[in-house]
Amino acid sequence: MHKSGFVSIVGSPNVGKSTLMNKLMGEKLSIVTSKAQTTRHRILGILNEKEYQIVFSDTPGVVNAAYSLHDSMMGYVDTALKDADVILFLTDVFENTLNHEETLLKLQKTKIPILCLINKIDLKSQEVVAERINYWQEQLPNARILPVSALHGFNTDPIIELILELLPENPPYFDKDAVSDRPMRFFVSEIIREKIFLNLKKEVPYACQVEVTDYQEEEDIIKIRALIIVERDSQKGIIIGKGGNQLKYIGIDARKDIEKFVSKKVFLETLVKVDKDWRNSENKLKKYGY
Repeated sequence: MHKSGFVSIVGSPNVGKSTLMNKLMGEKLSIVTSKAQTTRHRILGILNEKEYQIVFSDTPGVVNAAYSLHDSMMGYVDTALKDADVILFLTDVFENTLNHEETLLKLQKTKIPILCLINKIDLKSQEVVAERINYWQEQLPNARILPVSALHGFNTDPIIELILELLPENPPYFDKDAVSDRPMRFFVSEIIREKIFLNLKKEVPYACQVEVTDYQEEEDIIKIRALIIVERDSQKGIIIGKGGNQLKYIGIDARKDIEKFVSKKVFLETLVKVDKDWRNSENKLKKYGY
């Protein structure tokens, strides 16, 4: 008997969806920062064992759209909710309710099994955690509630067992040695984008898109050229920094993580380009893969 199916991780920005997927996968596939809305795409992580294949889908945080980019991000969330065999709805002890009412309504109406995971329970008292459990049991009466700490791995082991109880019997959807449906260039661009978020403040990281324009794998080294795209000349100046120092630090941090990810020495060249208002142009969003 072999079980196989799709498990969509949904929830508000910054509740820990990417941290949870990385913990369940044992691989760093999704951007993890303390800033909200860092995940922009639907990223599949494929967990393989002899008896099963779980295809996790890490989705962008549910938001009310302010840019065309947000509309695209919410499209990924809607698709993930429709495609799922199991939904992992992730909230945390700081979230009083799901602000995106449309998503909450879909969760309340769906016939798909839901595991409601209340994250970051190490940061609040037992009384607050108990109150959150009661609240979400009322909001989602058909869901199984589980308090967890994704960052510290507390109570995350039972999640796989609960998912397997709910998954249908199926042959694998992907090769059993695959860990994602995304190409290596995608993960390289995500690592660089993560370093922009970690090194810069305020709005600038949200205006950035990273394109890997060249990826050449040689016997003992991988040579990568990446383009950091921004919306304004002023943002370009901030990313480059005085004497090019900011861009240098971003590149050094990214190269270290890319080398860990590909298990090989990496030469990374980063350039910065202005593409005005790309987040509000449907044509430009399509060009960048949204």
